[in-house]
Amino acid sequence: MSNSTTAGQKIAFLGTGKIGEALLSGLLRAGADPADVMVTARRPERATELADRYGVATATNAEAAKLADTLILAVKPQDMGTLLDELAEHVAADKLIVSAAAGIPTAWFEDRLAPGTPVVRVMPNTPVLVDEGMSVISGGSHATEAHLERTEAIFRSVGKALRVPESQQDAATALSGSGPAYFYFLVEAMIDAGILLGLPRQVAHELIVQSAIGASVMLRDSGEHPVKLREAVTSPAGTTIAAIRELENHGVRAALLGALEAARDRSRELATGGK
Repeated sequence: MSNSTTAGQKIAFLGTGKIGEALLSGLLRAGADPADVMVTARRPERATELADRYGVATATNAEAAKLADTLILAVKPQDMGTLLDELAEHVAADKLIVSAAAGIPTAWFEDRLAPGTPVVRVMPNTPVLVDEGMSVISGGSHATEAHLERTEAIFRSVGKALRVPESQQDAATALSGSGPAYFYFLVEAMIDAGILLGLPRQVAHELIVQSAIGASVMLRDSGEHPVKLREAVTSPAGTTIAAIRELENHGVRAALLGALEAARDRSRELATGGK
């Protein structure tokens, strides 16, 4: 984490479920001073647990809004309205609001906060829990380059961060926000296939999981297009091409395209209050 973008800044985490705690712990591992970090929690015992575990201060939502320079709102989307009702009168326009709630546009926050309040919207995914997250960042109408850099510094402590225009957030939610679930689904199916082929479940699990890790590292580190990496495994008249033909025959590529479009469309529905 860049000291220049966050040094001396007080950061408050409002909402400390799994994602909120992952961000908190990642930020501290990256070098943030616990004295500059505070947390709020709905249950007092949860706040005490976090204070004991990480050495950070606890606060009410109103206290955090007054004292912190950056407020990271990591509550569920359906709880955001209640939180904003509680915060609005305490948030000065020079505070940075970072929302990690899916589907809620920055304009929604800007309408409820003091005029000119900078808001940054972030879509993280669950691998932030193991410091391999992908967080997609979009600035609202009052967010400056400095605000975006500050947000990136926080989320890069638990993986990678990428800026996109807010108009692309629903597509990013479909790809990376929901993305881990697609891989888990594929791994689950491949493990079942291994069992069908006669392997014990644990053996099939180990073979597929390590293959997935190895393939992911090669995708990340080689710089090669996935087609080229796939072709390197696909020998003429071999086992791999036989399997690829079956995937194509069953329309797996088309199914993935349709699935991600459905996820994108559902994200749009949620952003406009859809049930």
